[in-house]
Amino acid sequence: MLHQMESDSSNEGPEASMDLLSLPESPPSKPSASDISEHEFTCHCCYDILVNPTTLTCGHNFCRHCLALWWESSRKNECPECREKWEGFPKINILLRDATDKLFSEVVQRRRAEIQANPNISRSLLAFQRYGDNLGRSRTNQHKGAGFFFSGVLTALSCVAVLVLVFYWSSGAVEPHDLLISKPVSHWEPEEVVSWLEHLGPWAQLYREPFQQENVNGRLLLMLGDEELSKPPYNIENQAHRRAVLAELDRVKILGVKPPQNLWEYKVTNAGKSLFLLYALKRTPRLTLFYLYMFDYSETFLPFLHTCCPAITHIGQSMESSFLSAQLEPSWRQWAEFLVKYLLLPYQLIAEFALDWLAVHYWTSRFIIVNAMLLSVLEGCALWRLWTRATIRSLPRKMWNHLCKMLSQGFAFALLWPFVPQFVCNCLFYWALYFSPIINIDLVVQQLMHPETQAP
Repeated sequence: MLHQMESDSSNEGPEASMDLLSLPESPPSKPSASDISEHEFTCHCCYDILVNPTTLTCGHNFCRHCLALWWESSRKNECPECREKWEGFPKINILLRDATDKLFSEVVQRRRAEIQANPNISRSLLAFQRYGDNLGRSRTNQHKGAGFFFSGVLTALSCVAVLVLVFYWSSGAVEPHDLLISKPVSHWEPEEVVSWLEHLGPWAQLYREPFQQENVNGRLLLMLGDEELSKPPYNIENQAHRRAVLAELDRVKILGVKPPQNLWEYKVTNAGKSLFLLYALKRTPRLTLFYLYMFDYSETFLPFLHTCCPAITHIGQSMESSFLSAQLEPSWRQWAEFLVKYLLLPYQLIAEFALDWLAVHYWTSRFIIVNAMLLSVLEGCALWRLWTRATIRSLPRKMWNHLCKMLSQGFAFALLWPFVPQFVCNCLFYWALYFSPIINIDLVVQQLMHPETQAP
């Protein structure tokens, strides 16, 4: 038997012997997940499993928050390992992220919870994302084409129009006249007294002729009282009319001049305050209204509140009665309505006030109403971003920082205001009044078309 096996093997040749030698060897086994080293999926900044791995142009991978911390500290677009500059804005490697999530799910979930609980890391990630958003917008703006050209032309024409109007107004092309808001009452001419009476409302037209016939000047006006107005030659028998005239006459006696009754008169008497209000209304309308309540209650805040939150009027109430009630303290219902609008819809208050003055400031009121609508949209978009990005808890801190910023700017404005030339003040005033809606239209379009690229 043994000889037969040897002869058979010899007959089959060397190939058979090679097969015999290879029989003990087992086929190669497939690599398992346990054979994969964690070192292959380790970030070279934190030396832990990659979380949201971000691949740079040099090929190195890092945790996104590690890359954000490195960028924030160095402000360099360089790889933390090889110092090669990256191009564009680094993106998350989706394939590598899915692999790490499957292979090291427990570690990745634990690290993500730690990252979300760390406010410093969240702030760095937000700053890094803002940098990428600004980089993307700057590149987009380079290729806007006709839209960008049209926006530039519109901006240039608006600037030229505002400057021409301001220069025309300040150069004395319009004949200067002594406004009643700056001229003492005792120096008023009879025509100016009649003009003051007409400003009280259409109902005051009934008594224009007696004042003209008696040639009432400023000194005589200050001597008039309830008894004189109820008797000839004035014959103001209507008690509501007489009370309205006396109420406004008391305000004139206290101020010594006619109180401002429209935007332009308010600008003349309160140049710095009007400019401050225009700029502050855009950034902090609630703080601006509180400022009016504290420092300009009777002359500005009360008429504003009565206009936006009118008292319940009876059917058939005359216009002069409404004029008289606007000088009274608001009721608790008016305060409640005002506070709700003040907290939730501050720009609606401004729009309602401008709408009431539509007959006096035709185009200006429309500019203010449109601007208030645009600012409401911008504020709504900002709140929506805070809600969707789960950063609503940071709202108190943001509000406090914004309040400190506005207070510091207001204080600096109050110090530097006396040194600002009148011409510069006029330029800034008309710029803020008429040019802000054009800027806000562009901001609203950006918010609605590219909401994901807007930083909160």
